[in-house]
Amino acid sequence: MADAGIPTNQLKKNSLGTGAITFLVVSAAAPLTAAGGGVPPSMLFGNGAGIAGSFAIVTAILLLFSVGYVAMARHVKNAGAFYAFTATGLGGRMGGAAALVAILAYNAMQIGLLGLFGAIAAGTFGEFGLVLPWYVWSYIAIALVAVLGYRQVDLSAKVLMLLVLAEFAIVLALDGAILFSGGAAGLNLEPFAWSQITSGTPSIGLLFCFAAFIGFEATTIYSEEARNPSVTVPRATYFSVLAIGLFYILTSWLMVMGVGVEQLMPTLQGLPDPALFLFELSGRYLGGGLTTVMGVLFMTSVFAAVLAFHNAVARYKFVAGREGLLPDRVGQTHAAHQSPHVGSVIQTVLALAVLTLFVVQGLDPVLNLFVWLTQLGTLAVLGLMALTSFAVVAFFVRDAQGEGATQTKVLPVATGLVMAYLFVIIFRDFGALTGAQGALGWMLPALVPVFGGVGFALASALAGRDPARFRDLGKTKA
Repeated sequence: MADAGIPTNQLKKNSLGTGAITFLVVSAAAPLTAAGGGVPPSMLFGNGAGIAGSFAIVTAILLLFSVGYVAMARHVKNAGAFYAFTATGLGGRMGGAAALVAILAYNAMQIGLLGLFGAIAAGTFGEFGLVLPWYVWSYIAIALVAVLGYRQVDLSAKVLMLLVLAEFAIVLALDGAILFSGGAAGLNLEPFAWSQITSGTPSIGLLFCFAAFIGFEATTIYSEEARNPSVTVPRATYFSVLAIGLFYILTSWLMVMGVGVEQLMPTLQGLPDPALFLFELSGRYLGGGLTTVMGVLFMTSVFAAVLAFHNAVARYKFVAGREGLLPDRVGQTHAAHQSPHVGSVIQTVLALAVLTLFVVQGLDPVLNLFVWLTQLGTLAVLGLMALTSFAVVAFFVRDAQGEGATQTKVLPVATGLVMAYLFVIIFRDFGALTGAQGALGWMLPALVPVFGGVGFALASALAGRDPARFRDLGKTKA
């Protein structure tokens, strides 16, 4: 027991409402980061103007996925999220596999974003005369996140709320300026035409779209810390998908309208870096002052995402330790903060190690560290979403719990098959989609089944040494 008489393996209860959870989750999706760093490359290398239509399709798929997801969230309240759902629906061994894949996914997302943060911070501070290598800023970010992740989650939520509101405001200001000016050649719905959506390489477009949403599913990670989780978590899930999806659809459409469908690709091809496209539009429609502000907020947007993914992966490690998949020490919370401090420290050390490896190898912070690792994380999450969909079906087949067949069987089966198909396609083409050359093209995606196998083996070992604890994997802890 902790000094205050609180169990050392319990997170701080009743500390997060719907709004706080939504901001924690939306910050992981990093709206400004996606608009500036994700949408332009997806246009250039993917399906051009059709990316707006791709976002609409992905939003619809994720809303359908959320129906079964939140139905199960009403009955399983455990910070393990994907792991807990999979363990409850498909058994402890599959739950162990999901736990390790989730740890891989969020590790990859967080560490990959550190590369993008370093590159952006180096450019932003360089404009003010403070010139330092990109990795210095990445190390500074690791230090700041280590402090925030170690402490109470409501402190992180307050920091993220301010950053997310600011980044939404600046992009919506640009959206409004383009909308009310009528764009470069008048407004139209051509980006939503099927011919545009399927133009170029639509698989790259879809991969970027799914990557832009990664983090929305983390609402259930905070179920043990939520106020009235049966209501709060489902609301936050739907709010998150709708907020992120509508924002991306509107912003990507208006970015196209800002230059016109016909001039989009020539404009992107003429830029030294496609990430400059959003700032090109900002300079044209908002002016230099707000464009400078956007540059600073772009940097803080990436930082917010780094912090959000750190919080998520720390909780996955905490749950894996608490339930016996990892050493028990990992499953203890801080005596004062009730935070998953051991998982947080482990994540900080891993981030330092991987970042240093990339620095020593002289690899690019964006093309290598950011692209390779965040797309690996996206692939892993797609696999987890497929598993979770099938776990929802298995759970409610055994006990309908008063839920309808559409939300517990029909939609989960359909979305599970879609996610599984996308996982196979992206796994097969990972090298071509991410630019990972040679052996890396198959070694990076192979980490997903490898981690899944390790998790399966850890759960099997737990079944042998402690059958009672194995039977409790994924059970409600809220």
